[in-house]
Amino acid sequence: MAEIRTNSGLLVVLDPDAGIALHRQIETSIRDAIRAGRLARGASLPPSRALAADLGVSRGVVVEAYAQLAAEGYLDSRSGGYTQVAACGDVAPGLAGQVTAAAGRGPGGANRGPGEAGAAAAEVVPWAPQPGLAIDLSYGRADVSNFPRTAWLRALREALADAPNSVFGYLTGSGVPQLRAALADYLNRVRGTVTQPEHIVICTGYAQGMTLLISVLAAAGAKRIALEDPSSGDDALPAARAAGLEVVGVPVDEYGIRIDKLRESNADAVILTPAHQWPTGSVLSAGNRPAVIRWAAERGAIIIEDDYDAEYRYDRTPVGALQGLAPDHVVYAGSASKTLAPGLRLGWLALPGRLVEPVAAAKIAADRGSPALDQLAFADLLTRGEFDRHLRRMRPVYKRRRDALLTALEANLPWLEPTGVSAGLHLVTWLPPHLDETAVVQAARRVGVGIDAVGPYRIGGPGRGGLIFGYATVNEQAIGEGIARLAYAIGKL
Repeated sequence: MAEIRTNSGLLVVLDPDAGIALHRQIETSIRDAIRAGRLARGASLPPSRALAADLGVSRGVVVEAYAQLAAEGYLDSRSGGYTQVAACGDVAPGLAGQVTAAAGRGPGGANRGPGEAGAAAAEVVPWAPQPGLAIDLSYGRADVSNFPRTAWLRALREALADAPNSVFGYLTGSGVPQLRAALADYLNRVRGTVTQPEHIVICTGYAQGMTLLISVLAAAGAKRIALEDPSSGDDALPAARAAGLEVVGVPVDEYGIRIDKLRESNADAVILTPAHQWPTGSVLSAGNRPAVIRWAAERGAIIIEDDYDAEYRYDRTPVGALQGLAPDHVVYAGSASKTLAPGLRLGWLALPGRLVEPVAAAKIAADRGSPALDQLAFADLLTRGEFDRHLRRMRPVYKRRRDALLTALEANLPWLEPTGVSAGLHLVTWLPPHLDETAVVQAARRVGVGIDAVGPYRIGGPGRGGLIFGYATVNEQAIGEGIARLAYAIGKL
């Protein structure tokens, strides 16, 4: 049975029998209080030790909850150990347009550069040049061999048997109501969004979502869109140029996008990957989260949040969606491409209310709506918990492969220091100045190994050379062999 406990006016609901970690329950209680306005901006929270004593839990449980909320931008840790509600932390759906201030700064520390070369690569047998790739460590794919076929087939059969006749006719541009309701529940519960079913538009993947949204923004008068630099502009870049928008790159650092450079961009919209920046892996810091929201509020701009692989985090609870802090200023974009399979062509946009109708109309104009049965099947997976179970099965699979990649790099190329390793399906290593990334990629291909360079994803011109390693589709043994081959190839350079 749930226990409601209070400390200095802070209401926390704990249910030891809920099957939910206690720190997650504390997070939910505090997050809900901030969103509802019961905890105002600048309000002080009880010291972790005092709250832990009142709740009858260990101090570490409270510390973990406070840390997660700080990472999401709801709380701000002050010098002397004080924890307060952050400047934008009381933004609720009805208050999102009233963001006026931001506080805090990125966490301490600096980028760790690559170590000095000098450690010898493991002794390997030379490989002859190969016409194809024996081991593909390039980025971009989830492991579709683990697609939950049995659950999907059951969901399709039930959708076909139970679907109302109306879904076989022409649909609205927003998508079937069953999926929009299931997605709103899932995203609010798991990703910390604040959205409603009527604010969600279903699309055929992230690429179409960007095309629809950018065309609507351009029609409304947007002139310039900012992208993180480096970033994957494969979808947004051509869509923006086709819509006549100017594209500007804004550099990122270890705290996410550079807010000072974003302000100088004069952009009307910005596309961010705040939970796991692509490709560097940095997380938008607790200080930069309210700052970017304040920028959007002051300028009347739109933030487009690409939440492409946030469900896969290996060191802590995934950082919550930026959209939950300011749903009137943030469009949340997601898809099933990294979690289930890109071939499903399922994506979604959680939109501010003013954008729902024009985006849905653009969807109708594009293709008359996405296939209904696939939407119903995915809704079934979400409501039955099958999607959650699939993610729980895949996290340890991907973590083992990531760990194998880190181990192989340490053994064979210890001076290639990885970054962005805590989440996602890829990592980046920066190269020393004397190594050209294009030459390394070409040398790797000559020994049958596929990797990617950072350079092609830069928008503002050349920058520090780096390599992108994808590990989602390769088993541990092949990963080890691939890195040994890479070490041999680099040695030949």
